[in-house]
Amino acid sequence: MRDILNTITKWWTAGETFGLATVVKTFRSAPRDPGAALAVAPGGEVIGSVSGGCVEGAVYELGTEVSATGDPVLQTYGVSDDDAFAVGLTCGGILDIFVERVNRDTFPELGDLAAAVERGEPVAVATVVSGPGQVGARRVIWGDGRSSGTLGTERLDAAVDDDARGLLAQGVTGIRRYGADGERLGGELSVFVNSFAPPPRMYVFGAIDFAASVARVGKFLGYHVTVCDARPVFATKARFPDADEVVVDWPHRFLAGVDVDARTVIAVLTHDPKFDVPVLEVALRTPAGYIGAMGSRRTHEDRLERLRDIGLTDGELARLRSPIGLDLGARTPEETAVSIAAELIQLRWGGSGRALMETDGRIHHEAPVPA
Repeated sequence: MRDILNTITKWWTAGETFGLATVVKTFRSAPRDPGAALAVAPGGEVIGSVSGGCVEGAVYELGTEVSATGDPVLQTYGVSDDDAFAVGLTCGGILDIFVERVNRDTFPELGDLAAAVERGEPVAVATVVSGPGQVGARRVIWGDGRSSGTLGTERLDAAVDDDARGLLAQGVTGIRRYGADGERLGGELSVFVNSFAPPPRMYVFGAIDFAASVARVGKFLGYHVTVCDARPVFATKARFPDADEVVVDWPHRFLAGVDVDARTVIAVLTHDPKFDVPVLEVALRTPAGYIGAMGSRRTHEDRLERLRDIGLTDGELARLRSPIGLDLGARTPEETAVSIAAELIQLRWGGSGRALMETDGRIHHEAPVPA
């Protein structure tokens, strides 16, 4: 829903009522992930997508109907049923789509939600989508510890708050199941948690031409990108227009003072020992999800020896992706950035890195599910 949030907030602010359809669960090769949304305005305007075109027409009609009746619907589309196939979902996947009516009365927190997302503050929206509870009940879980709205009972609210904060911390959106009163062992009540986590961070060290391309593809993938270099003549906003921040500082000193979590990407592109060894010493002792360094295999071996000499263990060194990127035969800065992006996507979703025509089974891998 993030990509249509500004538009639907304008409808909401104007006092309009509209239908909102959200993908809450996918199976097999579904074209869109949970959280993808489509909205239908009273005048017939439509924004967003839930299937890349496959079932948009059917969802549009359902959104119009729900906007008028106010009765929420959890609808499944997939090739396993004739009706779903008839409306065009021929990709082999199955989608569960929750459709609800939204206006200032049904979703009073939408304006505050949009403002929080705009400021980059974490917030999650939990909605009962099926089961014995109040289908359509909604609760907003704010990153500062607040919650508003209720899903039906205090016990259910408390259980969902805990799970939503865990999902939010990992940037994961998905279904959680409970008993009617929030029991952990129950499964008959389904709650969809839509996480609006701040963008994951990408730190790019080394103000070189490769860094400009990596910053560009990082923004395209949804990262908040920072380029850092100790040389002010090279670390300028004019040279890195796609970066959110350009910082002049020693890389290791800068990295030691910023937030790093499991979603963080660290790309060390200097291939100069006086820069990359100190920053990698810091990086490999953080919880960053991806740490890569550019350079030849010979440079990599020399770098490993230097890092061992200053005390890094084999376990810490095993986290280093070097030479950085997948083997695509990349040569130019742009091609190298694509190879790094490809490795990030592969690690995120568990792909093999092989050509799809050489593989069997499903094309889209399951999203990671937090413990």
